[in-house]
Amino acid sequence: MTNNSVATTGRVLWAGLRALLVLTVITGVLYPLAVTAVAQVAFPAKADGSEIEDASGRVVGSALIGQTYLTDGKPDPRWFQPRPSDGLGTNSVNTRYALLLSGATNLSGDSARLIQSVEDAKAAVIRDNSVPGHPVRPSDVPPDAVTSSGSGLDPHISPAYAKLQVHRVAARNHLPVDRVARLVADHTDGRVLGFIGEPRVNVLRLNIALRELVAEGPAASG
Repeated sequence: MTNNSVATTGRVLWAGLRALLVLTVITGVLYPLAVTAVAQVAFPAKADGSEIEDASGRVVGSALIGQTYLTDGKPDPRWFQPRPSDGLGTNSVNTRYALLLSGATNLSGDSARLIQSVEDAKAAVIRDNSVPGHPVRPSDVPPDAVTSSGSGLDPHISPAYAKLQVHRVAARNHLPVDRVARLVADHTDGRVLGFIGEPRVNVLRLNIALRELVAEGPAASG
């Protein structure tokens, strides 16, 4: 009886080990390799992280991750600015690496802290984007200019926020307003399939185009 029990237990353990090995090979090796191969063939750019290159061919970021444009810790007025990133945090557990933690503020709609943050952001947008002859009114400021996204890393802004920044960007870079406005229009993406989502502007792509326009000089800006 004892020998039968040991033999049965041995067969069960061996069957379980074989199942573990087979499933490990299938789900841990073959399936990832197959998915990677299909992705590289069908969607190579997306599979590699949706990288964006500048005019020199240097990778400057991803189309899926927003960037900040700061000088001395403050928004650089020469560039189009993204949404606020209030939800971002820093690594406080494993401080060996400088990690940026993505997330939202998780503040309720009636939070005094959130309300104050929105008011401060709105005042800053009005102040920073008002130029002589073209003041920005409070009613001109769209919601995405004063609120962060759920991830804090939204790479897009609304066409309204991009257009609000046109006069400031044009003045700071000594470019014609209509040329900068045309740049925004050229980099405005519509709804997916015509009805999914909202029109949007990828800030990184827009700023790369702006850099190229500035480098071309006044002759190419007319």
